[in-house]
This record gives sequence, structure tokens and C-alpha cells, in this order.
Amino acid sequence: MIFLSKWIFFKLLGWKLIGSFPPLDKYIIIVAPHTSWHDFYIGALVRSIVKIKINYVAKKELFDSPFGWYFRWMGGAPIDRSKNSNTVDAIVSIFEERKEFRLAIAPEGTREKVDTWKTGFYYIAKGAGVPIVMAALDYKNKEVRVEPPFYPSDDMKSDFDFMYSNYAGVVGKIPENSFTH
Repeated sequence: MIFLSKWIFFKLLGWKLIGSFPPLDKYIIIVAPHTSWHDFYIGALVRSIVKIKINYVAKKELFDSPFGWYFRWMGGAPIDRSKNSNTVDAIVSIFEERKEFRLAIAPEGTREKVDTWKTGFYYIAKGAGVPIVMAALDYKNKEVRVEPPFYPSDDMKSDFDFMYSNYAGVVGKIPENSFTH
């Protein structure tokens, strides 16, 4: 499967992978810009190539369906997203319960154009005491760039300015929806 993933990603699609995911058991991967459903298979190919388990969270109802086994196999973790539950705390609990958990999340929270990112991933990283790894999906240059991990400080504005700067000039599949700050 790894050979096929490499062939599709590098040869057939012509993409490059720059940087590497750290050999840590727990961290948050912010993947941006998230502008299209195509981001999913690009991410799945990268996950296969780098041979590490990368997780995601989804509403618990998906895992109760006939396809629940597939969502778990793909690294999914169910969370209760009802109004009276705190999603950040629920995800921090997953980090605390598991020996290994690498959460991939789109900081925009949507595939539409946004001017600022959601902050949940940041509070999850702080609450769980895990670093953030930035991954850029640059369709213009056909590159997935992975930056070294960093731990959020107590200066949220400075941290977000730093993260935003790592995505400057990165173009998503739908360019007009790419994140610019």
C-alpha cells in the first residue's frame, strides 16, 4: 500500500513532501488551507507514505452507524458534540486517555473563505500539553509542507501571528478560499 501511495502522490499527481512529522506520540496537526474535499485524499496519501497513525475527531453518531468500524480504522475518535458538552475538554480527555494520538484538524473550521482561524485547536494543545505541527497543502506548488512542532505560549496573538506566517502564500485547491491574513 505504501508503494502505491508513493506512486500516486509523487509520480501520478506530481506532489512533493517537504519536512517530516516528528516521532512524538501526541500532537495536533493543523492542516491549511482547507478549501476542497480533495484535501482528504491528499492527506490520506501522505499519512500512508509517512507510516504514522494520524487521527481525527467526528460526531459520535458516525461511529454508531454501519460504517463505524471504517471511521475507527481510519483513525477516527468519537466525540459528543451536543450543546451541553465542551468539545475542547472532550478532546483533551482523548489525549489523556490514549498513549498515542495525533489529531489532524483544519483550523479554518470550514472549506469556505475565512479571515481568522477557530481557536479550539489552540486550547486543545494547551489543555493537553501537546505541540502543534503545521502542515500546508499548497496546490499551486503541489507541495505538502510540514513544519517542526512548537508548543503554544501564553501569548495567543504572537502564536497565531507565527502560525499565520507559515501559511503566507500557500494556495488551496480552490484559490479564492485560501486563507490569507
